[in-house]
This record gives sequence, structure tokens and C-alpha cells, in this order.
Amino acid sequence: MMRLLSIITVLVVSGLAAFGRQPVGIAFYDVDRIYDTIPALFYDDSDYTPEGRYTWNTKRYERKIRNTAAVIDSMGLEIVALWGVENEQVVRDLAAACNGDYSYLHRTLNTLDGMDFALLYYGDRFYPQQVETGRRSLYVQGEWKGHTVGLVLCADERSAQWLAGDLREEHPEAKLILLGRVGRIRPERFGLRDVMARAEKAGRGNIRTSGRWVMRDRILVDTLLQNSNGDVYIRRYLVDQKDNSPLRTFNRGVYYGGYSYSLPVFTHIGL
Repeated sequence: MMRLLSIITVLVVSGLAAFGRQPVGIAFYDVDRIYDTIPALFYDDSDYTPEGRYTWNTKRYERKIRNTAAVIDSMGLEIVALWGVENEQVVRDLAAACNGDYSYLHRTLNTLDGMDFALLYYGDRFYPQQVETGRRSLYVQGEWKGHTVGLVLCADERSAQWLAGDLREEHPEAKLILLGRVGRIRPERFGLRDVMARAEKAGRGNIRTSGRWVMRDRILVDTLLQNSNGDVYIRRYLVDQKDNSPLRTFNRGVYYGGYSYSLPVFTHIGL
């Protein structure tokens, strides 16, 4: 699978370059709950404190930040959408730990578990101009090489369909890209293409359940954009060699010090 990913990446870049367009890489990564160690006031994060069930201390927090930053740096993409960060301080620490010169955008969603979205991006290439928050969604509209692009980050499959429809009506000028848990909506209804379909048909996925890979997170790209087929980003160190599943931070309450229960998904777009 890792060798195949390298081949796909080369073909993607070569294919888009043939159209005279420099491809831009974009990824979605569920980082699996990066909490700081400080008890929150407005939601219950007591499990992720030094006295909590997971003994979440500074050492474990810093390791989680380093691990996540290492994955982001190894992808080397211009835009990385993240789900599962607690607050802006977490995002700031993560951006500082990356070797890439990322700017960041974060908004508080007021979820019951305190989880938020964040966007890491190269500030000299993508220019955010408008941000809208939902219950478990974040819409970031900005300029990308002269194009108005709307990034839709979603963590709720049930709301993805009406979210796509509403944004099409409210922002007709924007070329939409939906990332995350978009469920089984029909992308063609909204002028989108599911770039993960081919990888899924080949048996790849970004989470492991019931002994098989499942494509839980997806990327849907506006049909007006020239783009490659997407894929799952996988490296040997991201997978537990004992059960062939993503190497987690915790597994059934036991600390493994890994990365996430899911793998990132990515694609390249020619602009």
C-alpha cells in the first residue's frame, strides 16, 4: 500500500503539471482528541487531565503534539484541515512544532466534548477572507491563486447534505471542497466529485473496523476544479504492526503513545 501511494503521488503531480498547473495539496486529518492538560470550564475534559482517567500530563501532551506535527510535515501539503483540537493554544503549539511555515486558523465550535476544527495553510498561497462556524462544521472561504475557494470542514455526516446545498446557494461564487465526514451524499447533486471513490473501490480506507479498512473521511471537490483522485496517506510507523490498524494514542484505555485511530486523506488540485 505504501509503495502504491508513492506511485499515485508521482502520477498525480505529473498529470496536473501536464495541464500547465502547479498542483496544490490538501488533506483532512482527524487527529484523535488533542486536549491540553488544563481543566476546561464549559465542558467535561476531566479524563484528559493529570488526575484524570488517562493521566494526561505534559509529557503525553507534548508527545502527541510532536507526533501529529511529524505526520503533517511528512505529507508536505499546502493546506491541512484538522479535526479534534481542543483550543487555539493547542493549534498554536502544533503549528510551532511543524517544520513547515504554516499559518493557522481556529474557531471554537462550542461542542459538548470541546473538539474544534483548525486549518493549517501556507499564508503566502491561501488567503482566508470569510469564516462561518456550525455545530460540527467550519466554512473557510478564501482566495487561492486568483480563485475563490470555499473549504467545508465537516464532522457530522447527518448535516453534510444540507450544508452543501446551503453553501451552494449562499456562496455561488465559491468553488467548494468538502472534507471530513460527509457520509453518503450524492456529490453530483451539488456539482462535486468524490475523489476518494477510486481508492475506496480498491479496498483502501482511513479507519479500521471489524477487521477491514473503511473510508470514513472523504474529500469532495468542485467539478470546476482540475484535480487528481484522492488517497489515504499511510506510512509504516502510522500502523500497529500487530493488528494492522492505525497506531492510536490510546487503545481500550491503554496508552500506546501513537498518532490517531484514523489516517489522513488527501488530494492534489490544479489551480
